[in-house]
Amino acid sequence: MVTENQLRRLFPNAKDATVKAFAAKSPALFKEFGLSEKRIRTEYFLAQIAHETGGLTRSVENLSYTAKRLTEIWPTRFPTIASAEPFAGNPEKLANKVYSNRMGNGPPESGDGYRYRGRGYIQITGKDGYRNTGLNAGIDLVSQPERAIATADALRVACAFWKWKNLNPLCDERNFEEVTRRINGALIGLADRKEWLEKVRKALATS
Repeated sequence: MVTENQLRRLFPNAKDATVKAFAAKSPALFKEFGLSEKRIRTEYFLAQIAHETGGLTRSVENLSYTAKRLTEIWPTRFPTIASAEPFAGNPEKLANKVYSNRMGNGPPESGDGYRYRGRGYIQITGKDGYRNTGLNAGIDLVSQPERAIATADALRVACAFWKWKNLNPLCDERNFEEVTRRINGALIGLADRKEWLEKVRKALATS
């Protein structure tokens, strides 16, 4: 069980409504999705969502970049500043380009890239991700993707993603790196995720 006091200590900059909803819903949801069966599962879950949301302070992927930054993040897609300039500071146009024709998304003109951009406590991305997470959550996220960040649904959605990716067994094996890969696709932000894990353990050790 995670108390409201522990969450406030761990996520001091999170909105009050977010913390209250999380504290109220976590006992039942953690039990439903097996997170409360072992402490390590709760610890890994909290550390991962802490990294993905900047301490529960953001819930939608930031896609507003300068042209220079775009060449650094997606060098094969934007090999030059000139190629990146039309997408700089334009999140919708950018998402529709970089997320098109993959992860279940259609071509750029379908709008799927932006429609199914990273959202929620665990940053679900792509139409397939929304579909599979929604099936595990019992929520139609394909037609209602915004529910991934709704206060009433956000924690259920994150838990459902955890179930879809079958992360509890990896937690039991203490394989934090593979948990990260299944969430992120790589080990991006691993150092920060591990720092959050230590913060989580300290927070949960207090009442």
